[in-house]
Amino acid sequence: MLSQFITSSLQQAVNQVCEALGAKLPDSTPVRIEQPANMEHGDYATNIAMQLAKVLRKTPLQIAGLIQAELEQDTSYKQLVYATEIVAPGFMNLRINWEYWAERRFELPAAANQKIVIEHTSINPNKSAHIGHLRNSCIGDTLVRLMRKLGYEVEVHNYIDDLGNQLADTVVGMLHTPLSKEHARFGDYCWDVYSSTNKAYDREPGLVQHRTEVLHALEEGNQNLSWIGLLVAERIVKEHLEEMKQFGIDYDLLVWESNIVREGFWASAFELLKNTPLFHQETEGKLAGCWVLKQSGTEAGDDPESDHSMDKVLIRSNGILTYTAKDIAYHLWKYGLLSNDFVYKKFTDEVWTTSTYGEQLSFGKADMVINVIDHRQQYPQAMVKQALESLGFHEEAAKLRHVSYGVVSLSPSAAADLGIDTSEGKASYAMSGRQGIGIKITELIEQVAKVIEDTRSDKSGLSSHMIAAASIRYYLLRFALHTEVVFDMKQATEISGNTGVYLLYSYARALSVLNKAQEADILPSLPAQFPAMDKAEHALIRHISTWQDTLYAAGEELSPSAICNFTYELCSLFNNFYSACPILKAGEDVLPFRVWLTSLFKDTLGEALEVLGLPTPSRM
Repeated sequence: MLSQFITSSLQQAVNQVCEALGAKLPDSTPVRIEQPANMEHGDYATNIAMQLAKVLRKTPLQIAGLIQAELEQDTSYKQLVYATEIVAPGFMNLRINWEYWAERRFELPAAANQKIVIEHTSINPNKSAHIGHLRNSCIGDTLVRLMRKLGYEVEVHNYIDDLGNQLADTVVGMLHTPLSKEHARFGDYCWDVYSSTNKAYDREPGLVQHRTEVLHALEEGNQNLSWIGLLVAERIVKEHLEEMKQFGIDYDLLVWESNIVREGFWASAFELLKNTPLFHQETEGKLAGCWVLKQSGTEAGDDPESDHSMDKVLIRSNGILTYTAKDIAYHLWKYGLLSNDFVYKKFTDEVWTTSTYGEQLSFGKADMVINVIDHRQQYPQAMVKQALESLGFHEEAAKLRHVSYGVVSLSPSAAADLGIDTSEGKASYAMSGRQGIGIKITELIEQVAKVIEDTRSDKSGLSSHMIAAASIRYYLLRFALHTEVVFDMKQATEISGNTGVYLLYSYARALSVLNKAQEADILPSLPAQFPAMDKAEHALIRHISTWQDTLYAAGEELSPSAICNFTYELCSLFNNFYSACPILKAGEDVLPFRVWLTSLFKDTLGEALEVLGLPTPSRM
């Protein structure tokens, strides 16, 4: 990477200065560079000389001069950086030889030879998916694309909780809560059944006992109730996969919770946990009879009234396993730490599923695990890590990463459209599956596609449906992970500003320019000599040069929004260049360069769109 090369050269020069002065660079003082917002301050800058003033007992200007002198001896650095300027009170501004940069191929650091399992989506298989679920899937799929771009082997899991309360509620509703209403999809029918059942629990307390019976049946299997649950879950999951397919989201493996329990995975995990001091059965108090994983450093039974006390419970007093228990067993398998393994069969043509019968295949055995789960599951995720650590699997625990994100709520106008009382004047309103409040994915994409279809003049390019999917996906990705997304239909359907549509238009515009250049026999090859660059050209090439740094940093931080930020600025700079600098009507001295720069932009944007899961349209 460009920044890595410059940083390495600076690091070497700083080490030489420190050695000559009989000092050692502190570990707490790393050499860092950044791109100044004002291009007059250079393409890169560093303040390392100011950080070393106390250590070397010299002024920052003196230290910068010593570092500059060392850099003058570095031939490779001098080829890339044609000027290293010292500015009071001790900044060092670096100016890049962009012609040399364009000729030299900088590469991403080689990825470790590691397999990453990324789990995302993992929607309860009891009703249609809504926009909150979609944010999880878009984040997860982008991380899959990002880590593959960085060179990792990635396996994508979708965990199916077919033993949970939500599926049990839907089964109870189908058996005991009559519903007569027309629905186009089974998941939409179950959406209404689930909502009506949760309301019926208040009117008919006896139904709660039916849910307990269904939960036991689901866990034991091979009963009427468990077969009904399986049929419901499989039908819902197929609809979920079809919904996600519209957004370019794919999976390698569906892992069913029932297989974890029935095929002995939890039994194996239980035997391991029993040998640790942190796992025990409570004998008194609120959690009497429960098997609990206590926090290290706490006493058994501490703080039974804690909000998280039930998250520590792995087996309830009635013998039913908690979600966390099954998740611990699942993660032990993910890392290849259990003697058990699944067998597999095809669920669709592209997706495998765990099964009670099938083939033996090589899934799991990860070196790193990434789980995309919203911030409300932070404590249960910490308990999974705690279990790994208590079992002595410290390296695996360290490589278990929870990508936490803010939930999606509704803007006042979106809430009002769904019939929610907004008289309180709140800034946002939560969705609730139990109350049947939310925006289903299928309804959302239809609404956005209609807005796009009604506002576009040229309909010969991408379909409005594809543009709608891209718009929604980008809308959910561009916010920082921990930000609560307040969904507003008007914002989601905007076609200008920081939107998916703007990015697609920018790509199509660049491709159109290149197609016209090709018709005029102007090929986008590196010109024999760079002309003096216009400010807009300089800004564009300068930003393009940070693409590898952005990819690498986004992979380290697991941050899709960093890719969005880069891409939006990239398109803004290109469109500024397009307006300020004639391309096909340019003079012969700059025409080849501008066509090449347009091609470089198109290729870079194409890579970014691929990572974000957006199409690269030939026309809009």
